[in-house]
Amino acid sequence: MATTTNITTTYAGEFAGKYVSAALLSGNTLANGLIEIKPNIKFKEVLKRLEIDGITANASCDFADTSTVTLTERIIEPKELQVNLELCKTPFQSDWEAISMGFSAHDNLPKTFSDYFIAQLSAKVAEKTEQDIWSGTAGGGAFDGFVTLLAADAALPSAQEITAATVTAANVIAELGKVVDQIPQEVVNKEDMNIYVSNNIFRAYKRALANTGGNVQGNNQDINVEFFDGIKVVLANGLTSNKMVAAQKSNLYFGTGLVSDHNEVKVIDMADIDGSQNVRFIMRYTAAVQYSVVEDIVLYA
Repeated sequence: MATTTNITTTYAGEFAGKYVSAALLSGNTLANGLIEIKPNIKFKEVLKRLEIDGITANASCDFADTSTVTLTERIIEPKELQVNLELCKTPFQSDWEAISMGFSAHDNLPKTFSDYFIAQLSAKVAEKTEQDIWSGTAGGGAFDGFVTLLAADAALPSAQEITAATVTAANVIAELGKVVDQIPQEVVNKEDMNIYVSNNIFRAYKRALANTGGNVQGNNQDINVEFFDGIKVVLANGLTSNKMVAAQKSNLYFGTGLVSDHNEVKVIDMADIDGSQNVRFIMRYTAAVQYSVVEDIVLYA
């Protein structure tokens, strides 16, 4: 059965060849390399974690093994996902793009619409992946995101799981401070330590910066949000409101098979296969996230 297609626009003059759509949430986590990407995972992959304790001791004449080496692992297992859509060409015969389908009774889907639809489909998948990376809950068409995994991990120190407040420009400095104060001192000054924040927290921090100090310029300026207490503040569009995660980039992983699968849309005209007027759009890809050292992460949620 073809996906329901509703065409509600009207024809008014020659089609200008342009479509306008609502702005899509950018999949900025992967596009900007905010976490590590592990491609070419066919089934699952092991993330090794090495810990060394008590590495120094008082000198003596004899060899004395005083260190403790602990090797543990976490598993990242990308989930198989797909997009299957089917459009019927018939509704376009009476639309303002009918001329681009050709005069034959054997219609082609309008190329301008087909190109647009593929671009929008890819963008929607990128948007959904961005949301799942941070806030996803495994179910139909989704995988567990970092917030879900961290909230369920008993190994996350209780002090590093902070109960979220409703963040505004008035309290954002204090709330960011709560997160920074709980980052373990062993990693707080690491070069790749980031505070990943939701959209509303990012905007609240920008507003707070615009009104800080004696030279108040108000909202009529662009403040480039970069750091808090020397730690980089990063906008993660997939985080829902009032959520933050403090972690090293090198501690957060996105696993998949082929990265190119996320940008490949197969278009199959069914006319030559079953004689129908349907066109199928198909995407198949795999995705999952995982971290390696939970004790080095702070969750504000």
